[in-house]
Amino acid sequence: MRSEVAGMEVGFTGRYGIEAPYWPAGYGLASALLLPLARWLSRWWLAAAAAFFGQAVLYLHTTLRGKHLVWRRELDRLELAGDEHLLDVGCGSGAVLIAAARRLPRGAAVGVDLWRSIDQSGNDPARTWANARICGVADRIRLHTADMTELPFPNASFDVVTSALAVHNIPDARRREQALAEMARVLKPGGQLVLVDIMHTNHYAKVLRDVITNLECRGLGVSYWYGGPWVSARALTGTRK
Repeated sequence: MRSEVAGMEVGFTGRYGIEAPYWPAGYGLASALLLPLARWLSRWWLAAAAAFFGQAVLYLHTTLRGKHLVWRRELDRLELAGDEHLLDVGCGSGAVLIAAARRLPRGAAVGVDLWRSIDQSGNDPARTWANARICGVADRIRLHTADMTELPFPNASFDVVTSALAVHNIPDARRREQALAEMARVLKPGGQLVLVDIMHTNHYAKVLRDVITNLECRGLGVSYWYGGPWVSARALTGTRK
């Protein structure tokens, strides 16, 4: 039986921060600086200012609303029974973690993060707990401070592993591969993986193909564009062998 909240429209209650907040700030600043040039020099500068402004708006739409809509859809695709144990890697302020917990009335959602504000504004476990309490799911959630390359859980601990825009933050390719191996290690045979990122997803698929079956890599549409299609998120999904 699917969880009773799967597919239901729920609001984006809470404060979830902005990924890499310096990017939309930079787009907005560039637009503001170019506007005076448009008045005195050329319409091309007006077009450039409008382009930067549009990128800022699209970026903010994705981080404040679009990603929630996409993850609502992705979690519904899992057809959760409601009693699963789910791990969210790089949970941040809890956008995915809490959306998952709402679908697990008899289960648990576990989040791990290093809580770096450079990755997401206001990234702090206190905010994640506050969001969970506001959404009424604090009793279903557990948080850990941990490096995704060394997850503090036994093998085959979780029915589902999710991750949103976390793995690419590891600069070293070998450590990214180690993080992927850790996600596979803690996932039960038959468990489901949903990994979303803005880069390296084809390489992730190559790394995981020996341990994940029904592997699919697909785009997530304009609602997950960070300023434009050149920074678009893709989903990697599959089942643990």
